[in-house]
Amino acid sequence: MVYAKPEKIMINVMDGEMNSTYEGLVGRFSRQNIKTDREKSQANKKKIEAFTSIQTCDDCLGKRYNETTLSSKILGYNIYDMTTMQLDELVELLKKIEDKAFAPIVKSILERLENLIDIGLDYLSLTRETSTLSGGESQRVKMVKHLSSSLTDVMYIFDEPSIGLHSRDVHRLNELLLKIRDKGNTVIVVEHDPDVIKIADHIVDVGPKAGAQGGNIVFEGSYDDLKLADTLTGRFLGKRLAINENPRISHEYYETKKSSIHNLKNASLQIPKGLFTVVTGVAGSGKSTIINEVFIKDYPEAVVIDQSDVSANIRSNSATYTGIMDLIRQIFADENKVSAGLFSYNSEGACPNCGGTGIIETDLSFMDAMKTVCEVCGGKRYKKDVLVYQYRGKNIVDIMEMSITEANEFFEHKEIRKKLKSILDVGLQYMTLGQPLNTLSGGECQRLKLAKELNKKGNIYIMDEPTTGLHMSDITNILSIIDRLVKKGNTVVVIEHNLDIIRRADWIIDMGPDGGNRGGEVLYSGNLMGLRECNRSTTGKYL
Repeated sequence: MVYAKPEKIMINVMDGEMNSTYEGLVGRFSRQNIKTDREKSQANKKKIEAFTSIQTCDDCLGKRYNETTLSSKILGYNIYDMTTMQLDELVELLKKIEDKAFAPIVKSILERLENLIDIGLDYLSLTRETSTLSGGESQRVKMVKHLSSSLTDVMYIFDEPSIGLHSRDVHRLNELLLKIRDKGNTVIVVEHDPDVIKIADHIVDVGPKAGAQGGNIVFEGSYDDLKLADTLTGRFLGKRLAINENPRISHEYYETKKSSIHNLKNASLQIPKGLFTVVTGVAGSGKSTIINEVFIKDYPEAVVIDQSDVSANIRSNSATYTGIMDLIRQIFADENKVSAGLFSYNSEGACPNCGGTGIIETDLSFMDAMKTVCEVCGGKRYKKDVLVYQYRGKNIVDIMEMSITEANEFFEHKEIRKKLKSILDVGLQYMTLGQPLNTLSGGECQRLKLAKELNKKGNIYIMDEPTTGLHMSDITNILSIIDRLVKKGNTVVVIEHNLDIIRRADWIIDMGPDGGNRGGEVLYSGNLMGLRECNRSTTGKYL
């Protein structure tokens, strides 16, 4: 019965009988969890991994097509050969097709491929799975899709499309944004990159600061007027940090084995111990591969501080993640002579109606589930009995609604102040203690992870584009955090395109010279002054 094929059976239901279909457990499990296109949650993926394994198909050898399909060829290439080519190579091949019957189709394909190349994605292939693309790559692919659309008078909103782009390629992004505008559309861009801001017809600056200190329109107008405006953005436009002419020196190195994985060309690394190293290069040059797949394999003890979700759980918040919540519960318990569990919405203190989530989720079966604020606790998560207990005139909900800045001023407890100071240091002063972690952006997740590491020593830290989501005024702040980690004896490795971050590094590793199969080489490894003399380095030219 475990492997049974689906079959009709008659089952007894109350006073009668009903036709039903029985399917073996293995078949049902496979259909619902493996042979499905539905997106699975991380929790479900982990559960399924215990019962499954992944390996290359013996019949097609990973090509996915059957023999009949692969036997059909154009210019000696089948569909698999073409879709696995790098985009710029595929364009050159398609241009050789001379049959006029296919001219309209070829023209349409070439237009889309050339748009992808123009936006700096020439190193991709059409078989590249979307799940493996970075956030910036995904967004640029979507932009090209809409550029090919015949629709006009559409409003497009792009959120930081310059993420992951080298300075060399930002002008390509700008050209694409202008093309979409010139087709008769409205383009709104949320962005920090000065080169993208510069091409805007109209600029709206929000501030003056973040969190409770923000939320106001502090400027509207042209780029030239913004440079003269007394706003944070206006003051930092055009500014750049000085080059680090006195880098720290180390005589010990972390060395990796030579590797040719993906586009790497027998490449290896030498990363100096106890210094601030930046790995740079154009998009697709092999930066992430040589760090995340080669260096980490040789040094698994390295701590990766990336932009992945800190938690997808609605019950987790910044206070629970950093360990502050346990201390706060104990303070309330000691002050009121009650159990600390009362001040946890995952335990005794939870609202009985919503179970401490603050929301009620209604399953509408054939529609998306509907979420409504719990009418008993009003979204506060705690039962009413808990709210009568106070500490210095505040109940637990009042505390959870405090910003990190307000909490730092409110609490006198030494350990709480120490943890709050770490969050303040990474620029998250505007977050509230009770803000659910699943509402944080990638950049905020990365900085919160960084806050937990600030007082540790002797580690290797790897950060992938920590400037993502950061305003120009916050670059010096992230640099001071990195400097603090290095001074404590840690080794910090940052994958980054931001020129201000590169200028302040002790050691530079530049990958290139281009993306895809034209990349994968370590062009330069040394201090910053020498990079400017490396003729093959695009980064050196932009410095």
